[in-house]
Amino acid sequence: MIAEIILNSNAKDLDRTFDYKVPKDMEKQIKIGNRVFVPFGRRKVLEEGFVVGLKETSTFETKEIASMSDNPFLNGKRIKLAKWISKRYFCNLSDSMKLMLPPGTKTNKVENRIKEKTNNFVYLKKEEDEIEWEIENEKIKSEKQIRILRFLMENDAITTGDLEIFTDTSRAIIKTLEKNGYIEIVEKQVERNPFLYKEVEKTEKLKLNDEQEKAYEKIEQAIEKQKNSQFLLFGVTGSGKTEIYMQAIEKAISKGKTSIMLVPEISLTPQMVERFMSRFGKEKIAVLHSKLSIGERYDAWQKIASGKINIVIGARSAIFAPIQNIGVIIIDEEHDSSYQSEMTPKYHAKEVAQILAKENLCPLILGSATPEIGTFYKTNKGEIELLELKKRANNSSLPAVEIIDLREELQNGNRSMLSVKLQEAIKENLEKKQQTILFLNRRGYSTFVMCRDCGYTVKCKNCNITMTYHLKQDKLKCHYCGYEEKKVTVCPACKSTNIRYFGTGTQKLEQEVQKLFPNATTIRMDVDTVSKKNSHEEILNRFKEENIDILIGTQMVVKGHHFPKVTLVGVIAADSSLNIEDFRANERTFQILTQVAGRAGREKLQGKVLIQTYNPDSLAIEQAKQQDYKEFYESEIPIRKQLKYPPFCDIIVIGFSSEKEQEVIKQAKKVYEYLKNRIITEKIGILLYSPVPAPIDKIKNKYRWRMIIKCIYNEQINTLLHQAIEQNECKKSISQTIEINPSNMM
Repeated sequence: MIAEIILNSNAKDLDRTFDYKVPKDMEKQIKIGNRVFVPFGRRKVLEEGFVVGLKETSTFETKEIASMSDNPFLNGKRIKLAKWISKRYFCNLSDSMKLMLPPGTKTNKVENRIKEKTNNFVYLKKEEDEIEWEIENEKIKSEKQIRILRFLMENDAITTGDLEIFTDTSRAIIKTLEKNGYIEIVEKQVERNPFLYKEVEKTEKLKLNDEQEKAYEKIEQAIEKQKNSQFLLFGVTGSGKTEIYMQAIEKAISKGKTSIMLVPEISLTPQMVERFMSRFGKEKIAVLHSKLSIGERYDAWQKIASGKINIVIGARSAIFAPIQNIGVIIIDEEHDSSYQSEMTPKYHAKEVAQILAKENLCPLILGSATPEIGTFYKTNKGEIELLELKKRANNSSLPAVEIIDLREELQNGNRSMLSVKLQEAIKENLEKKQQTILFLNRRGYSTFVMCRDCGYTVKCKNCNITMTYHLKQDKLKCHYCGYEEKKVTVCPACKSTNIRYFGTGTQKLEQEVQKLFPNATTIRMDVDTVSKKNSHEEILNRFKEENIDILIGTQMVVKGHHFPKVTLVGVIAADSSLNIEDFRANERTFQILTQVAGRAGREKLQGKVLIQTYNPDSLAIEQAKQQDYKEFYESEIPIRKQLKYPPFCDIIVIGFSSEKEQEVIKQAKKVYEYLKNRIITEKIGILLYSPVPAPIDKIKNKYRWRMIIKCIYNEQINTLLHQAIEQNECKKSISQTIEINPSNMM
C-alpha cells in the first residue's frame, strides 16, 4: 500500500504529494488524515507530514513511513477544505492544514498530555531580544534548547510535561536552560478549563418582540428543513440580536445539532460566554481564543473532537474547530475586519463559514448594526436574506448624538483633548452617578516625536513609521515590529533640544481626565493594558461591578458590550479613521462611530453621544450622527460603483518584500510584465496597475512594494495568478503574497 503524503513545509517546491510505502503493521490502522513521520532526502531527522491519499502502487521508488500518530487529526472533508483554502488564498497545503490541528501540536507524543492538578510551569527569565541575539550569534547552539526557547517566546507559560511533549525534548534539556538562567520553573495549580469554577446564574429564554419573532421564524425554518440559507440579521445597537442567536442555537440543539458562534474581539468573548453559559450550562460550551493558555485551548479542542461539546464560541480561528453535525453558524459583528487573517493563510472566516454551512446544509447568520457594504449589497441582489430589527429590544430610545467642531474649540482657546461641552457632560454624569465611555483609537501617550528646529521625526529603525511615546514605560515604541528605544531629548539630526511630543493617545487622555476630574475613578482598556491573560474580563468586570466612573479605550470598548449605567459616550477624535489610505475609510468611520454610540443609554436611562471632529461636514460623520445605515449605504454605493471598488469588483493586492529593495523592484516588475502580456494577448478583463511602494514601504527591515488588480475574481483569474507565481519564481530572500480584498490596504 502507498500513502500520498504532504510534508509540513513552507517551501513552495515541496507543496506537492510524495509517495511512501506503508509498512505491513500499519496497513490496517492508516487512514487519510493521519500524521506521519518520514525520511526525506538526505536529511538526518524525520520530517512531519499528513496522509492525503492512499493507493495500491506508485511509479516511483519509495521509502517507508517511519511512524504514525494513533488518531487521525484530519479527515477527508477537512483535507478538502484545506485544499480549497490553499488554492483560494495562495498558500501551501500544509499551511492550510495547520489551521485544523490541535493547538500546540508538534509531535506524535501529543496524545499523552499531563493531567496532574498541580504542576511545574515554565516561564522565560531572560528578555526575548537578548535570547534572539544569543541564538543569532550562536551563543546557544543546541537545536533542542532553541526549540524550547522559541516555543516559550510564541506561547504563554506551560507545564514542564507539556513543554516536553510539544517540543519533543526532555526534562534534562529544560533543567539545563533553568541552570543557565534562561527560564524559571514555578510550581502552580493546573487549571486547564478557565470556566470550571465560574459561577453562572441560570437564565431562561426571553419573550421575543414582534420584529425578533419574525426574524427568528425564518431562521428556525432553515434549521428545521436543513436549508443552506444565508441571513443578515440587521438590527440597531441593542435590538436583541444575541437573544435570537441563542434561540437559534437552542433550536439546533433540539434537532441533535451543534453550533459555532464567532465574535470579532477577545474582549467580547467573556460577556458573550457568560450569557451563553447562563442559558445552556458550562458543560456543553467550548471557548477558543488566543488569550487562553495553549493547554486550555488543546483540552477544549479535544473535548470538541470527542463530541462532548455542542456549542463553540470563539474568535476567527474557532471556525476550524473539529465540531461535527453543525446545525447553525453565527458570525456576530460580521463587518469587523478581524475576521480576515493578516497571517498566512490569509483566509476570511466568513468565506470559510460559507463552505462549512453548505457542507452541513445549515443556515449561516451574519449579524450587525453596521453591515459590510458588500454584505448589504448581496441582500439587495437576493443572495442573502435580510432580517431587520429597527428598534431596541427593551424599547429604550437610541442616544442623542451631537457633533462638536474642534476648530471652534481651538479658536476659543481650548487646547484640551476634551471640548468644553464634553467636559460639562462628564461633570454632569459624575454628579448623577452614571458611567461614561471615552473612545480614542490610538494607544500610547504621544503619536509622534518631532524636532521643532529641523523637522526631524523619530522613526523606527526597522520600519518606515513614526514611533509612539508611552509615558508609563517612558519609552518610544513601534506598533508594527515592537522595537523600543529610550525617550529622545536631543535631536539626532541637528542636536537641538527643542523636541516636541505631538498627537494624543489613550495614556495621555487618561492623564488629562484624571487632572480635570481628580475625584473620578477611571480605567483604561487598550493593547497595553490587556496583554495579560484574563485582563479583558477583569477590566470589563471592574468597570461594571465597581461602578467605575469613566472607561477610556480604543476600539475594544465599542463593540457589543452592554453596560446599563453608561449614559454618555465621548468620541475624542473621529477623524483618525477618515485619514487612512483605504477605500473603506468612510465605511470604517461610519461603523465605528455608530457602534460606539450604541454603548450609550441601552437601558431605561437616556443616552448621549458627543463626537469631536475637525471634519464636521464629512458625510460619514454626519450620517453616523443620524445612526441611519441605509442613508449611508445609499450615498456610498454609487461612489463604489463609479470607482470600480468592491462590491462591484474585487481588489487583489500582490505584495513583495525583501531586505534588499532592488530585489523587490526587479521581482515586482517581472510579475507585472508577465501579467500585462497575458492580459493583452488573452484579452482578460482585468485592470492592472503598475507596481509601486506600499503606503508603509518598510516594516521589520523589509522593503515593501505592491501592485493592485481590479477584476471579478473567478476560476480563470485564480489560475492566472497561480501561473504567474509558478512562472516567475523568486529568490528565497523575497516574500511574495497575494491577498483577495484585503482588510488592510497599508
